[in-house]
Amino acid sequence: MFLLTSVLVAVVCLLMVWIFQNADGGTQRRKGEPRARAEARPWVDEDLKDSTDVHQLEEDADGWQVSEEEVDHIPFSHTRYPEKEMLKRSQEFYELLNKRRSVRFISNEQVPMEVIDNVIKAAGTAPSGAHTEPWTFVVVKDPDVKHKIREIVEEEEEINYLKRMGPQWVSDLKKLRTKWIKEYLDTAPVLILIFKRVHGFAANGKKKIHYYNEISVSIACGILLAALQNAGLVTVTTTPLNCGPRLRVLLNRPANEKLLILLPVGYPSEEATVPDFARKPLDQIMVTV
Repeated sequence: MFLLTSVLVAVVCLLMVWIFQNADGGTQRRKGEPRARAEARPWVDEDLKDSTDVHQLEEDADGWQVSEEEVDHIPFSHTRYPEKEMLKRSQEFYELLNKRRSVRFISNEQVPMEVIDNVIKAAGTAPSGAHTEPWTFVVVKDPDVKHKIREIVEEEEEINYLKRMGPQWVSDLKKLRTKWIKEYLDTAPVLILIFKRVHGFAANGKKKIHYYNEISVSIACGILLAALQNAGLVTVTTTPLNCGPRLRVLLNRPANEKLLILLPVGYPSEEATVPDFARKPLDQIMVTV
């Protein structure tokens, strides 16, 4: 009983010390107000912090641009289809995308660059937070640069498979017959590396907030995948773990750009195979309320 009382007294004392320390801190902040500046920092989504940002610093709120831009609003032009046409178009679009597969065997046959331009323009139509359009699509055709990308990716991927990913992740990938060797990074005629811009810059040099930059760029990547499928090209979505900083430097991208996805793009090779997967039926992915 005595021991329990002693422990209770100790806990109460610690609680009182904590309360007084926070009260003093609050008084000091009212005098110097250093915390107020920190709270004035621009909006940041803590859940989507970039894990490849090895030099992430606290930014002064005065370094950010406050938007005062006025934009005219114009009438919206819309094409409305009859219901039969809507059903036909939606069914055909679904059937087209249902044929999309992740293909790791890509031919070295060249693809028309105008097609690549068009699919990236299509990706650039994606919605983005406050219309900041926080994406950069780096198209790599140069064989030497592609090979350097492969060397960086394979070096890190070997470590990922042997150490970082863990036995469960590696086991889950066995059915895909994938490994750290990425031949398609050399053979694919085009590599598209998609970077998210974690912030932009105003004309006066101040930083511009890019709201939900990762979600915005991810939506653009989804549209890009659909556009590639529509054009008759194949790819495999890759997220090079721990490769972002080195690839950013290789491609001479600024520090505010972080690699999100790497897509090798081309035609499937003659020996291309894919896992015999089935997609979930509608009743397993949709809930109607």
